[in-house]
Order: sequence, then structure tokens, then C-alpha cells
Amino acid sequence: MSFTLSQPEPVLHTAGDGLHIPADGGVAKWVFGDTYTVKLSAEHTNGSLSLMEASVPPGGGPIPHTHAHEDEIFYLLSGEMEFLRGDQIFIAGPGDVVFIPRTLPHRFRNVGIRAATMLFLYTPGGAEGVFLEGGDEPVPGQPAPLWGPERLPGLADLMVKYGIEAAPEA
Repeated sequence: MSFTLSQPEPVLHTAGDGLHIPADGGVAKWVFGDTYTVKLSAEHTNGSLSLMEASVPPGGGPIPHTHAHEDEIFYLLSGEMEFLRGDQIFIAGPGDVVFIPRTLPHRFRNVGIRAATMLFLYTPGGAEGVFLEGGDEPVPGQPAPLWGPERLPGLADLMVKYGIEAAPEA
């Protein structure tokens, strides 16, 4: 006799009814060599927030940028990340929280030797659309590929759509 155990798909209700997303739930996407999993989208929370999980390999992370519409909060679970916050650069580690108000230039970069993981929250939600619309479907057993310059025009269009603007490095 054999049994097959599977995780049920989350049942979406209004935000007032709550929602359970299993540990392996969410929508995973590859973006610039990193893996991002949307755990809660603006659609799930009536627009109030979105929650994402990131796995960032050594050297990985986005270019400096700003968000016109969202504040962003990062909570590091493992690894070491170098953050740019405005004109300050600092290292954050497990248990550290970093708050980035909207319009403040920021970025993160894994400066460690192992993949770093973190949760990040957008409030209000919505910016996760860049990942959902522009990211690649992960392939089990394969690393997330780095993106070449051919991907930049499509990404630039999505950044404009979601109020994200590239910023200079401090």
C-alpha cells in the first residue's frame, strides 16, 4: 500500500478571512540569477502588502534602484548581504532588519560564500508584479542563470510599469 501526500493549493478568500500558504507554496521565479518566491501578493492582501522570499547566490542581487510607490522591509534569514541604503553601505546578517522608505535608492548584494536567504515585504503590495511578469520559470536541479543585456529592454518596461527606477551606485 502506498500513500501520496501533497500540499493543498492555498484557498483564496477576502483578506478578512485570512490565508495559509504552505512552506513550499508561492510562485517562484528566476530573476538575474536569483530565485524569488512570491508568498503573498497584493491580490492576496487586498493591496495592503506583498511578501517575498529570496535566495541570492554569492555575488547576486539587483542594481541600485528606487520604488515610487512602496516601502520595502528586508529580514535576513541566512548569509551576509551588503546593503546600499541612500548613500550608506553596510553589512546585514541573520536576524537583521532593513527598512527602505519609498524613493530611497537601495540595493543588496550577497558578499558571502554561500547563498543568502531573506524575506522582504512591500507595503503597499504590487511591486512583486515585476518578478511575476518578468521572471523565468525555475527548472528543478538547475541553477538560476544570469541574464544578459538582451533581457534589459523588457525589464526596463516592467520597471516603468511598477514605478521602479534605476539609481546610481553611491
